Amino acid sequence: MSQAPEASRGPVVTPVRVVIGFCLIAPFVAMLWVGSYTKTDPAFLGIPFFYWYQMAWVPISTVLTMIAYKLWQRDQRARSAAKGGASQ
Repeated sequence: MSQAPEASRGPVVTPVRVVIGFCLIAPFVAMLWVGSYTKTDPAFLGIPFFYWYQMAWVPISTVLTMIAYKLWQRDQRARSAAKGGASQ
């Protein structure tokens, strides 16, 4: 007898996907939690904390998004290889 095709599963939560989610959510939480950075001290090169903290999150967000993208690519390649198909 032939085997029935495997039923498609719903989303799978793995540790890698949790890290990806953290990398994408962290900048939003950091910027929306305004009470944590509404102060002027410590100043950096004469720039109040309020401003340099927000500007510091621009490169941090970029790095976190890059990490999430690379982890997602690796996860998709691993899932594709586990299914037995070569992708891209």
